[in-house]
Amino acid sequence: MKRLFLDTNIVIDLLDKRMPFCKDAAKLFAEAYHKRVQLIISPTTYATASYLLGRHNSLEEVRNLLANLRRLTSVSTEDEHVVDNAIASKFADFEDAMQYYSALNAKADIIITRNLKDFVESQIPVMTAEDYFESL
Repeated sequence: MKRLFLDTNIVIDLLDKRMPFCKDAAKLFAEAYHKRVQLIISPTTYATASYLLGRHNSLEEVRNLLANLRRLTSVSTEDEHVVDNAIASKFADFEDAMQYYSALNAKADIIITRNLKDFVESQIPVMTAEDYFESL
């Protein structure tokens, strides 16, 4: 079973129903529901999603969305090694570096993102959701 690490933008696409991107995000979650892939997200993604969704949803709605998200995903770790590696990395964006080293820690097979350019330093294959489905 493929272990797919989802960048925050993919999760927000789904939870915030950002068109047209939410369609491919929903397909990824359907794959996880049917146990064809394992989806992994970082703790930082939960915090970012909570903040962004909370701007136009109630606390109860946000927590329900995050609870449903949790049912279909595994959570990677972000420890001192992830932080240290992110600080020392050549990534231009610190949050992307955190995501990347969290994905490495989780032994992800592929990172799924809409921003491929953010992961040019990645040793893990990086794809859009659309590219992932085209590769099957």
